[in-house]
Amino acid sequence: MKLTSKVATAVTGLVFIGSSVFAQSLSDAKKAIDAEQYQKAKSMLKNLTVTQANKDENYFYLGWIYTLQDYPDSAKAIFEKGIAADPKSALNYAGLGAVAHVEKDEATARTNFDKAISLAGKNSKPYVYVGRAYLLTTGSNNVTPANANAAIAVLGKGLAVNSKDPELDIAMGDAYRSQLKSNEAYKYYQDAVNLAPNSPTANVAIGVLWKYANNFDGAESQFKKALGFDPNFGPAYREWAETDLRWAQNDPSKASAKVKEAVDHFQKFLSLTDNSEESQMRYADFLINAGDYKTLQQVAQSLASSKNPNLRAYRYLGYAAYENGDYQASVTALNKWMAQAGPKRIIPSDYLYLGRAEIGLKQDSLGIQNLRTAYQLDSTNTDVFEEIAKSYYAQKKYKQAGDAYREYNEKSKKPNLQDYVREGISYYFAFQDDYYSTNPAVKAKADTSLLNYASNAFTFVQTHAAAPSADVALYQARAVDLKETDRNNIKGLAKPYYEQYIQLVTARGVTDKDKKSLAEAYAYLGNIYEFKEKDAAKAEENFAKARELDPTNRSVLNHYQKGAAKAPGKGR
Repeated sequence: MKLTSKVATAVTGLVFIGSSVFAQSLSDAKKAIDAEQYQKAKSMLKNLTVTQANKDENYFYLGWIYTLQDYPDSAKAIFEKGIAADPKSALNYAGLGAVAHVEKDEATARTNFDKAISLAGKNSKPYVYVGRAYLLTTGSNNVTPANANAAIAVLGKGLAVNSKDPELDIAMGDAYRSQLKSNEAYKYYQDAVNLAPNSPTANVAIGVLWKYANNFDGAESQFKKALGFDPNFGPAYREWAETDLRWAQNDPSKASAKVKEAVDHFQKFLSLTDNSEESQMRYADFLINAGDYKTLQQVAQSLASSKNPNLRAYRYLGYAAYENGDYQASVTALNKWMAQAGPKRIIPSDYLYLGRAEIGLKQDSLGIQNLRTAYQLDSTNTDVFEEIAKSYYAQKKYKQAGDAYREYNEKSKKPNLQDYVREGISYYFAFQDDYYSTNPAVKAKADTSLLNYASNAFTFVQTHAAAPSADVALYQARAVDLKETDRNNIKGLAKPYYEQYIQLVTARGVTDKDKKSLAEAYAYLGNIYEFKEKDAAKAEENFAKARELDPTNRSVLNHYQKGAAKAPGKGR
């Protein structure tokens, strides 16, 4: 369900609450990070790197914010300053590993992670952040099983060092939740709550787990509990907003009320953070989840027009413009994003949207190429084959369309029978185009294996449908008939399919739309009875029925013209 009607209440005009006087302790900066008050935290940490320039942690947490905000170059520079301040800074080596991981330089990431762990000693925080680094993703990518397992392994080592650090348990729960292992995730989240009962982060984490289990009342209860400990904990409102959206999508009777609540809760989240570009980025993510692409395009355009915008704004703009039918704006924005962001920041959905927008602009060859790239990068994107097939079919490239439909039907977890019908018709037309070509060279290469693919697809439909389809029976008859390339020695292979078509159509009632095809079926049977079965009475019976339905049918005309030529006195 697309929840666009009420989410469009933008956050324009909100009064953003924030303190103009920041506490200068590292613990306050970390609390601000947990509350996603990144601008506030950065201001404190920048000050701390000046007033406590020899303390490596100040650099690390500042660099970590830049990592979360998708500024890897800035993050790397700050982590390196942290190492300059303390060459044995395990945390800053973990930070360098996180940047390398986000940039998909796994060899460098592992080197830095290993260095961080070797320097950690009894300090559990490097284990926490190496684990969290493995769980970092870009865009809408999911955590891979390999990265989740790597996180679990290092976090397990951290728990062996210090079993009383709730951050290790929360990160461990996140790793398991990323792989939909809810029981394991709950165990670690609950361990974190047992260690820190008043932790809003741990309680929100359990709420998120309930959200994905569609236990919406349980999730809401956890968010309220977290806010009881810290009324200004913004992430609780953000997760509550996203839970409301999921609730609306799963319960249409509550959709209107829950969408309104979602907007209210997200506005509250924004008011508790800062009116920064990064907060607006989170709003953009929320709008994608809500399916409110109209508002998303407005927000993304505003972000892209700001001074020194985060390039990710162009990704949002590209997605929103496509969904709003503005294909040229989508292609322009996505090309800018992909050209400037660099290949390591590109995700499969970037290629998906670019390919779709290019097809929308009739740039089908480019679009198909990008859709295939999206599949190569993420093999779960099997829907691209259906989109590719539709593009080829619209261009009348029927062989390519049939291949794409067949690949979709083989690889997708949700093909329906109509997709098999489209596969069969595509292959049928592909053969027909060659077979009836006026170019002898093209006609000679007509490949009957295409008819086999078509017939197999039609058979699949007829055997899996609740009831056989008359239209499919007709196409199957035509495909089987074309297999008989020796037209002087027809075996009548299509006879049972034409008979099935006649039976199905007459049973449901003949319409004007059926008459030509029904005449085709009777005429075919007439020819089989006349030339193969040598049954003149049966032949005449079927030709008469065909003539009544369609007097212009070519076989009917040939039959009766031939009969007239044999009549006494003909030609005299």
